[in-house]
Amino acid sequence: MNIETTKLELMHLLLQTQKESILKKLKAVFEEEQADWWNEMSQDEQDEIKTGLAQADKGEYKANETVMKRFDKWH
Repeated sequence: MNIETTKLELMHLLLQTQKESILKKLKAVFEEEQADWWNEMSQDEQDEIKTGLAQADKGEYKANETVMKRFDKWH
């Protein structure tokens, strides 16, 4: 059985059910599968991103072209 056939069968079952408990369980499965990358990062990584965003909000950043020129000298 291929994935498209499975999807169609599941859609059919989903459309036919009137049981809210089944719908809640399916929704929970999908929510569990969608891992939040933010929560998977360390606190240090989150702090660095927050700092970078705060700096960008204040206009404290360099254009991508400026940064890339710095690395071009090695290529």
